[in-house]
This record gives sequence, structure tokens and C-alpha cells, in this order.
Amino acid sequence: MSDDRTRIARQFIEAIPHSRALGMRILRVGEGEAEIEMPYDTRLIGDPETGVIHGGAVSALMDTCSGAAVMAHPDAPVATATIGLRIDYMRAATPGETIRAHAVCHHVTRSVAFVRATTFDGDETRPVATAAGTFTLGRKT
Repeated sequence: MSDDRTRIARQFIEAIPHSRALGMRILRVGEGEAEIEMPYDTRLIGDPETGVIHGGAVSALMDTCSGAAVMAHPDAPVATATIGLRIDYMRAATPGETIRAHAVCHHVTRSVAFVRATTFDGDETRPVATAAGTFTLGRKT
């Protein structure tokens, strides 16, 4: 992947205020894929009794990672926005552990990109959530 695509994908993530607020960090950006982590933060707890991170924070991580994968695709657009994102939560993330999302942009049409994403905590064998999403492709005219 060109350095320009990597730079664009990184700028995309770093420009989103909620990404910064949630402490997201890009681990890897490649051709049509991205990996981003979000450290455990007590401000993001959804259930005070268990210390489990709120599903909204997990969904924001998956959405952001998916958008970065679209931006990093070889046929990448100038801009992208989420059309739809279906998330299946499989289990609660383990309190105290960093959550990591990996997204792959697996198909691109003239106007829509299709992405699959998986989120893990410390246990790589048991996903926290999976997602399938569609994203707009804003191209130069």
C-alpha cells in the first residue's frame, strides 16, 4: 500500500474527536485492512457492578476500524461514511483488558464498500463481537 493511503487512513482516525476521546490507537493499516486498539478506561464502563465496557464504545471502535479499512483499500475513496453496521456481541469484554478491532474491506463497488470486523480482548480465541458493514465511497469527480 502506498504511504499516502497509510497517511490518509491515519489522519482519518486521528481527526475523529470520539476516537481521541476513547483513546483509540492505530496498530496497523494495510491494503484494505486496519487494526485499532482501545485501552480499558473506567469512564467507558457500562455496568458499574461488573466493570464491563459499554457496548457503544465497542461499536465505536468497530465502526472506526472499519472506516479505516475502507480508506486503506487500493481503490480507496476520498471520503467514506457508514451506511450500516450490524454488530453481533458474543460476550462481554473482560474488565481491565485492552480491546482490539481488526477490519477487512473485502469488496468494493462503484459506490459502496463492504467490510467485516472482529473485536477481541486478551483472549484471541473468543471474539467479543463481530460486525458486517457497508460504507459510502466519496470519490473525486
